[in-house]
Amino acid sequence: MTEANSKPPAAERPVTQKDLAVIWWPLAASWLMMGLELPAVSAVIARLPEPTVHLAAYGGVVFPVSLVIEAPIIMLLAASTALSKDMESYLRLRRFMIRAALTLGAAHLLVSATPLYSLVVDRLLGVPEEIRRPARIGMLIMTPWTPMIAYRRFQQGLLIRFGRSRAVGIGTGIRLLTNVVVLAAGYWAGNLSGIVVGTLAVVAGVTTEAIYAGIVSRGVVRGPLAAAAPAAVSLTLRRFVRFYVPLAITPLFTMLAHPIVSAAMSRMPRAIDSLAVWPVLNGLVFTLRSVGFAFNEVVVVALDRPGARKAILDFTFVLAGAVTLGLFLVTATPLGRFWFANLSALDANLVGLAESALWIALLMPAFSVLHSQFQGRLVHAHRTRAITEAMALYLTSTSVVLWLGVRNGTVTGLHFGLAAVLIGNAAQAFWLWARCRPIGKGSAGIDSGRSGARRGTISI
Repeated sequence: MTEANSKPPAAERPVTQKDLAVIWWPLAASWLMMGLELPAVSAVIARLPEPTVHLAAYGGVVFPVSLVIEAPIIMLLAASTALSKDMESYLRLRRFMIRAALTLGAAHLLVSATPLYSLVVDRLLGVPEEIRRPARIGMLIMTPWTPMIAYRRFQQGLLIRFGRSRAVGIGTGIRLLTNVVVLAAGYWAGNLSGIVVGTLAVVAGVTTEAIYAGIVSRGVVRGPLAAAAPAAVSLTLRRFVRFYVPLAITPLFTMLAHPIVSAAMSRMPRAIDSLAVWPVLNGLVFTLRSVGFAFNEVVVVALDRPGARKAILDFTFVLAGAVTLGLFLVTATPLGRFWFANLSALDANLVGLAESALWIALLMPAFSVLHSQFQGRLVHAHRTRAITEAMALYLTSTSVVLWLGVRNGTVTGLHFGLAAVLIGNAAQAFWLWARCRPIGKGSAGIDSGRSGARRGTISI
């Protein structure tokens, strides 16, 4: 049986941790390389003129606002992995992807190039005046970002569904290489601002990755996808909306937390210092969290096989322990200072702030692993509403803690911001766990959930 199989996720023998690792590691490598993008961009911006201002513009405005606009299409990866089983489903999902990409791309341009920018950045976020102009330049450059991400995540889901997860890792390697080339060229040119160099690198990287994913996926479309038997029950728009809308709303809650954190830190002590350190510290933590994000699609695919539940639970505990240990080693040893002072080139007064704040983020990578395990089970069971509920709780918990921090007015913004995000992550994990319990301990509960969600047809 070749890799190009019409039923790649299913097998007769029980799934093992080794099987999970084979699916997981290319995706984890992809996420890890993606996670390195933010530290690389921050490191170059920190070495160009006015580093504090441009780091704050990127980390406090450009990155979080772009993420909010992109949020509705982030879960296209999970949707494509779960639903791209036959040609009809693939084509209908592709039509949805194109419409969503164009709509969100237009929304990004409206925010960047119209008076909406002042409403969002000046009034809602309340960022310091000196970072507003460079942030707007960065937002304009980032306009193609969301459409490219929509296209590549859709195609990557197809690749994962048909056993080509290694191609996803290769594509992200190409993206990171493009980032490095553009960042190096911008640094050596010496006549471009940090926000311009950073955002150009990000857009160029995701564009090359999207092109590669499109090229590689052609072989799957013409081969195993074309040969796949039509689904027993085809998709209708109503069923797809019930499946995907909760998924789309979920990252929106996550991304809303970023500008909310930025807005709160802008109103707390050491506002500009906190906003400048935020992308650097967030990039380090995200790098370790990213290997947990990769576990979501692994769970979705693996649950089609017998014996998956125990293997997934064992893998979850091993992975959560490993990423926690990794961040602890960075936090408790000189590696942290090396990262912030040498690699990220932060000013001396910002290094101490970053080191002290890193302790607060210690458990965040482990929470990412837990979230992915629970979310994968819920997606497989087509119970996506529970994921949205958990994210709503995350956003509410985070916002309440941030409000308390602003009211307190004596604690550094970065410290309170990280504490708020940590508490939100804990609340999210608890709710996901509680909503997973009714699925059952065996595949029967999961299968019954899926059968209940598959009545009817989908037409997009």
